[in-house]
Amino acid sequence: MHALDAKDRQLLDLLCRNARLPLKTLAARVGLARSSLRERVARLEASGVIRGYRADVDWPAQVPLVRAYLVVRLVRTPAPALLARLRERREIERCSSVSGEIDLILAVATDTLDAVTDTRDWLSAQPEVMSVVTETVLREEFRR
Repeated sequence: MHALDAKDRQLLDLLCRNARLPLKTLAARVGLARSSLRERVARLEASGVIRGYRADVDWPAQVPLVRAYLVVRLVRTPAPALLARLRERREIERCSSVSGEIDLILAVATDTLDAVTDTRDWLSAQPEVMSVVTETVLREEFRR
């Protein structure tokens, strides 16, 4: 991948603020033709700089949502096949590789505690996994 130039950084900044901006608007703000901007976005996606687009959802209070962290020790690292399977599970919001005695920390969000347990059971059955500890979130004190 080549180094990011000022136009790339400006484009990425705009997308981070609002990933739903139309290409026409992005092109005008960055000062490029729409076709040039489209090529630039495609290059940033292909190189992995832009990893995806997501919805940042503030769930209504009436929707019950259970959050937990699954602390995982692996048989050995790296485990790319497991990471690919984890990426497909929609209830897993984040997966972080960490140093120390544990290998992964997964942030999980489900509608019920039973669904957290089902995710934990599925994870425990994966051949790459040595152990899983579940830490249920009681209350989120703040988020940045």
